[in-house]
Amino acid sequence: MQVLYTASATSTGDGRTGHVRSIDGVIDTDLAVPKEMGGAGGALPNPEEFFRRGYARVSTSALRGIARREKIDLTDHRHHRRRRHRSQRKGGYGLTVAIEAEIPSVDTAKAKELIEAAHLVCPYSNATRGTIDVNLTVA
Repeated sequence: MQVLYTASATSTGDGRTGHVRSIDGVIDTDLAVPKEMGGAGGALPNPEEFFRRGYARVSTSALRGIARREKIDLTDHRHHRRRRHRSQRKGGYGLTVAIEAEIPSVDTAKAKELIEAAHLVCPYSNATRGTIDVNLTVA
């Protein structure tokens, strides 16, 4: 497989709190544990936020690629949302992802077909397939 892009970052601290900086300096921020997980929360991001945002952007790109290939205009595509949650599993933690797409320009069956096809080509979906629960729905 040909490498198309490499991203590097350094994390310091305990992983849940600390600091993360990308090698190019685009990301350079402190991290905080969310209130829901017993931390202070606040305006600082946490690892789950980085995962959720990255997954959302990459999956939206995959959806747009599938739609473009099928000559479907996504101009009215209002929102493609990702929500990431932590759940206790066998004494540890696991991930679940809920993907909800709102595509008013096509009927529900076609919208479901599009998000399922995007899920098959999305790099985040491929990297996590079989290791996290993913629920695909159409708004």
